[in-house]
Amino acid sequence: MMTTASPTVAPAPATTVRKVTSRGVRRSEWAKFWSLRSSWITLTASVVVLLVFGTVAASTYSPDAPTDDGPMSSGESSDAVSLTLMGSSFASLIVGSLGVLLFAGEYSTGMIRSTLTAVPKRLPVLFAKSAVVAPLVLALPTLGALAAFQLGAAGLDGEKIALSLGDDGVLRSLLGAGVYLALVAVFGVALGALLRSPAGGIATLVGILLILPNLASLLPGSLADTLNPYFPSNAGEAASSLHQPPDALSPGAGLTVFTGWVTLALAAAAVRLKRTDA
Repeated sequence: MMTTASPTVAPAPATTVRKVTSRGVRRSEWAKFWSLRSSWITLTASVVVLLVFGTVAASTYSPDAPTDDGPMSSGESSDAVSLTLMGSSFASLIVGSLGVLLFAGEYSTGMIRSTLTAVPKRLPVLFAKSAVVAPLVLALPTLGALAAFQLGAAGLDGEKIALSLGDDGVLRSLLGAGVYLALVAVFGVALGALLRSPAGGIATLVGILLILPNLASLLPGSLADTLNPYFPSNAGEAASSLHQPPDALSPGAGLTVFTGWVTLALAAAAVRLKRTDA
């Protein structure tokens, strides 16, 4: 009687499961960031805005000009740093919109499902996007502000408000502008994760940074004076001011207050990201 040996079945190859690490998530977000044309276009635009507005404001400065002729006007209350940073409000909207698009853009395309499947804990995605955009915005617009100051110095040569980079408070103000813009970009990331809509996130960003401070005029005088320095944009811009008005926050206090606003937005975004589906 012959017995037939059963065929040997080769064991299935073991599947290698790679652990999701914070470094890996950051590398992934870095690659996604540079794969989008909107990323480098908006970064370049923020630098160009600072250069153009700062240089034009300095080159057209006149001590006899009225102070209420629009965003490019200059008068006796101006200083070389404020002229250099004339475009910072527009730059803040640009980098803030970049932050919004980094997160909300994935919801509009549906890519967020793949992202959160790869990173099921979710919060590393929020922190990685913030960690990618913040250093870039800190570096490039800061260089833009420094370049605008140097270019503007030529246009202000001989004027009373002329300053050099080594004068007291100048470098601190220019670096403060870079820090403020970096925080605005992270604020945009938080709004994008919280609202999940590019249009809604950008509209909210504009409302908070530009419209909210103007609403203070509708409040009673004493209450408006008390709250106005603590509005996000007013607090953040105090970090880049060379001379603070009597009712404004100091640069350090303003930066602390704006950091608090950014932290609150990130916390709200983290809660929604963990508790609701994509």
